Amino acid sequence: MPEIQMPKLSDTMTEGTLVAWKKKKGDKVSAGEVLAEIETDKATMEWEAPEDGMLTEIYVEEGGKVNVGDKIAFIGGEDEEAPKEEAPAKKEEKKPEEAKAKEKEPEEKEEKKKPEEREEKEPTAEKREEKKIDKKPEAKAEKPAPRIDNGEEARVKASPVARRIAAELGVDLSSVNGTGPEGRVTETDVRAAAKSKTTSAPQKPAAVAKPEPTVKAGEGARIQLSGMRKIIAQRLVESLGPVPHFYLNIDIDAGPLMAAREELKSAGEDAETAKITVNDFVLKAAVQAAVKVPRVNASFDGDTIVQYADVDLGIAVAIEDGLLTPVIRAAQNKSLREISELAKDLAHRARNKRMKPEEFQGGTFTVSNLGGMGIDSFFAIINPPQGFILSVGLITKTAVVDDCDQIVVGHRMNIGMSCDHRVIDGALGAEYLKELRHLLENPALLLV
Repeated sequence: MPEIQMPKLSDTMTEGTLVAWKKKKGDKVSAGEVLAEIETDKATMEWEAPEDGMLTEIYVEEGGKVNVGDKIAFIGGEDEEAPKEEAPAKKEEKKPEEAKAKEKEPEEKEEKKKPEEREEKEPTAEKREEKKIDKKPEAKAEKPAPRIDNGEEARVKASPVARRIAAELGVDLSSVNGTGPEGRVTETDVRAAAKSKTTSAPQKPAAVAKPEPTVKAGEGARIQLSGMRKIIAQRLVESLGPVPHFYLNIDIDAGPLMAAREELKSAGEDAETAKITVNDFVLKAAVQAAVKVPRVNASFDGDTIVQYADVDLGIAVAIEDGLLTPVIRAAQNKSLREISELAKDLAHRARNKRMKPEEFQGGTFTVSNLGGMGIDSFFAIINPPQGFILSVGLITKTAVVDDCDQIVVGHRMNIGMSCDHRVIDGALGAEYLKELRHLLENPALLLV
């Protein structure tokens, strides 16, 4: 049964915050069952138990921050106890056996000295008899080691080794029952007391309290950054600073898209399947255009440009604490319906903290759509090392001039393209947007 460690849930994660335990100590858990919520540098997600068993021990309280690889819990069998080891004890195990033997010598000598110390204070018949029995001159010549302890612990009879171990393990010598001569406390007694203390009242790390930011005069509040907001800030600086952005944008005649959408609706879409939205058409067109203009499906890497074989489509999804970009792998091999279903499933699980790390890592380019939030047009920042990102705005009704030079009401949608100039030149970006416009204004091409 495993000792559970803080998992590495993203490629840049170094520590995680235990947001909430979904199980408590003593509960039975099954493999795949949600065990806890963990905040990484990119998202807060539910974490599943790796196998069946009982949650025998919880080492980290809710709110605690833990480095990747540190233990956070133990899942054992019904009769299996979590291993409890103190750090100082581990250090003791690493010492050679010879060193241990040397450490025990002072204890043995001290125990031999004690009767003589009693002899000096009690000149009785027992003293004379003891002197007759003890014929070791070296024991007589040796003097007891001076006590350096003060206060109550100084009056406790204990060997020097026992005192040192007690200090390391935080054991109060006055509370330890000694098993040595005249109740003398030995090293074994101290270790037994430390183990008993750990078993009866296991020490759990307290939840790490986040310091409250100091609010200055005139400020309403200061909100501590979450792990996700910190990484977003870091990534945006890494992108907009070193990456030379340039921007292109086009207006799409969205009339054919609206017509195609209405045709699917009137034809009666399967009640058991989600409807295909305008955004699904945009996603499919973005992938197909990248297949037609493969040089944009690339990224900058030192002194080379990496051109990808697959179109791994990233989809920007707004969540409570920031932004996630789940990825549809090898999207060029998927139909409009498949892309639609995958996009909805990934977005739903992203918002409900059910994403797996591999589902939001990578991606060769990203589509960000704020049209549903009423934004007419915008330019998103590239997510490195991707070569570009598309920004999709709202479909609006506006006065347009038709082919007969008549002013009519038309539907227009603005799409922006932010490009990494090290990978994509203006002409190459324009070629891609030309192909994208052609596909969106002829949506029947996306159904084949």
